[in-house]
Amino acid sequence: MEHALRAAMHNGQLQLHYQPQVLSSQPERLHGVEALARWKHPEWGYVSPLRFIAVAEDAGMIQEFTSWVMESACRQLAAWRADHVEVPQVAINLSTKNFHEPQFAQSVADVLRRHGLTAKDLVLEITESVMLDASPATLANLDALHRLGLQLSLDDFGTGYSSLSYLHRLPISELKLDKSFVQDLSNSVAAEALIRSVLGIARSLHMKVVGEGVETAEQRQWLQLQGCPVLQGYLFCRPLAPEALVTWLRGGHAQPPLAAPAAPATAYDPGI
Repeated sequence: MEHALRAAMHNGQLQLHYQPQVLSSQPERLHGVEALARWKHPEWGYVSPLRFIAVAEDAGMIQEFTSWVMESACRQLAAWRADHVEVPQVAINLSTKNFHEPQFAQSVADVLRRHGLTAKDLVLEITESVMLDASPATLANLDALHRLGLQLSLDDFGTGYSSLSYLHRLPISELKLDKSFVQDLSNSVAAEALIRSVLGIARSLHMKVVGEGVETAEQRQWLQLQGCPVLQGYLFCRPLAPEALVTWLRGGHAQPPLAAPAAPATAYDPGI
């Protein structure tokens, strides 16, 4: 699989699909999209991101893989802009290992410059493991990305080793509420209390919150009433290939068919 994945990055087998994020107060308005990798192997069919991202991590390919994701996403966003397709920003998932590369922040700036984009066009999603990594390279990259004006989003907030002290010290501008909390809303008072707490913390720290995994009208209504500003999930749209997303944005079906099988989320999911 390692050999096949290396080949896939160069022969067009890997593709990015994009899942819309909408404004809670105006669900017809797009906040941005999240870039998610899909791999269709000629013999194996669709390969789960759970498998091939783990391979990329274990085989030391994650820098190359992330570079491919970032280059592809920025190229696509620039193409949408050239075609007057209004996509405000694109979010990309990162691995903790990306921050161990001393020149990582500079490489992000270089990709943006190559495609005529600015820092506000890109959101970098990190996990709590990045917050816990006190290595000099990680801290230097976080600081450099912040000085470049990049938005940092903390993914799956509340499921790991969350610490308010990290939110205070690190340049986080967005929290992504883990979908497990959203999916438990109908049968868990604790889930409701936790979400209210996260929203209160975010408001106090002037951070946005994205509610992931919204699948029912009841979940959407509850999150709207609690003031969650951005929503994402199958209720609005599944991850779509670029051309299908354009059709959706221009008034196509509200629930287009899923082009690739969905996979459960992991701690690191640029391909999920």
